[in-house]
Amino acid sequence: MRPRALTPLRRLAAVRPTARGGGLLGAGGVLAAVGVVLDLPDLVGLGAAGVLVVLVAWASLAWQHLDSGRGALDVTRSVDPHPVVAGSTATTALRVAVRHRTGAAFERLARLRLSEQAAHELAGTTGIRAHVRSAPDRIDVTYQLTPVRRGRWGLGPVLTTRTDVFGLVRTTQPLGVTTRVAVWPRTTALSVRAPALGDLDRAATGARLSATDDTVLREYVAGDDPRRVHWAASARQGHLIVRADEGAGFRPVTVLLDRALLAPAPEDRPGARPASHQAVEDGEWAVSLAASVAVSFLEAGHPTRLVATTTAPERTEHTAGARAGRARLLDATVDLTGIGGDAVRALTRTVQVVRAGRSQSEITVAVVGPLDQAGRHALASLGADGVCWAVLVVPRGTGMRHDVTPTADALRAAGWRVATCPPGTDPSLAWSALTGRVA
Repeated sequence: MRPRALTPLRRLAAVRPTARGGGLLGAGGVLAAVGVVLDLPDLVGLGAAGVLVVLVAWASLAWQHLDSGRGALDVTRSVDPHPVVAGSTATTALRVAVRHRTGAAFERLARLRLSEQAAHELAGTTGIRAHVRSAPDRIDVTYQLTPVRRGRWGLGPVLTTRTDVFGLVRTTQPLGVTTRVAVWPRTTALSVRAPALGDLDRAATGARLSATDDTVLREYVAGDDPRRVHWAASARQGHLIVRADEGAGFRPVTVLLDRALLAPAPEDRPGARPASHQAVEDGEWAVSLAASVAVSFLEAGHPTRLVATTTAPERTEHTAGARAGRARLLDATVDLTGIGGDAVRALTRTVQVVRAGRSQSEITVAVVGPLDQAGRHALASLGADGVCWAVLVVPRGTGMRHDVTPTADALRAAGWRVATCPPGTDPSLAWSALTGRVA
C-alpha cells in the first residue's frame, strides 16, 4: 500500500526551520527592518538576502521528491518468517538505497535520518530496537518484531527526516510503501489419539485396504506406532518420520468456529468506541483454540478444514499435508473478526453448507458460545451425521449465561459430546475435558 502523496501545500507545511535557519531568518528580518528605519539600502539588502536564503531552502526541500529524479531512493523490506506466529519473533530487514549512483542521490542519502513505523500489535510492549549499518549507497536496518495479536498489521512507510545542504530547514516525509504483515494465532499441540476418541485414524467401516504403493510419509505425532517409523527419512529430515497408508483414509475433520465469540472489527468513524481489551483477548483465545484443534488433526494425518461462521458461506474443501495444509488453515484465521447481530443467521447458514458437504465418517469439532433456540436447533442438526464434539465457551458476563445449560443439553440430546469452559482456559485442558470425559 503506497502512502498518500503529499500535496505542494502539505509539503511546504511539513518543512520547519532548524536552529541555524531560525536564527538566520530572525537576524535577516531584524537587519532588514533596521535598514528601512535608518534608510540604509545595503543593510536592507543584507537582511533580505538572509531571509531569501532560508525561503529558497524551504521551497527547495519541499519541492524534492525522495522517490523520483536523479537523487531517487528506493525502500525494500522483508520479514522472516512470514507469516509470523503471535508471540514469536520475526526478523525484519529494511534497506534504503540509491536508485542511481549519482552525486545527488549520495548527498541526499547522507543527510537522511530514518524512523520506521509499526503497528503497536507488531512492536509489542518493548517497542523496536534496530541495528543500523550505513554505506555510501545504502542504509541497512535490522530489527526484531514480536507480534502480540493475530491479524494483518501495517509496517511502514519509513518516515524520513532530512535537512538542506546548509542545515537551515528540515522536513519529515514518508518514503516507500506499507507492508502488511500477517500474524497467525498461537497454536498448541493437542493429542488427537485420546482413548475416548476411539480409532479415529481410519475411515468408517468399509474403507478399502491399502496397497504397498499407497504408503506416504508424514511427521511423527504422539501416539504413532513406533514400528511405522521410517528411519532413513528420519535421518535425512532430522526428526521422526512415519509411514502412513494414504489409501486407508483418515477421517476428515471439520472445525467450526462461532464468530460470535470474537470481538467486532473496530468501526472506521470518528468517536467510535473500540471493543474492550478483555473481549478482544477472549476472541483471540477462541481462534487459538480452534486453530490448535485443526492443526493437531491435520498433523495427525486427517484431511481438515477450519470453517468460521458467515452469512455468505461457501463450500470449503478439506486440506491435507502437514506443512502446506497448516499454512492454509492458519491463513484462514488472520482476518477473522466478530459478526455482531448476524451471529445466529451466520451460524444457521454455515451449518447448512457444512452439513450438505460432509460425509458419514466425518468428525466435527465446534467452538461455540451459548446459543438461542434457533442456533441450538441448527447446530444440533449436525449430530445426525458423523461424530460431533463441542467446546461450549461460558461467557464472562451474565447476558448469555442462562443459555449455557440449554445449549449443552440440546447438543447432548442430539448426540454431541460437550465440554464447557471459560475463555482463557489452557487449550490442552479444554481439549482434555472434551476428549477425556463427558462434561
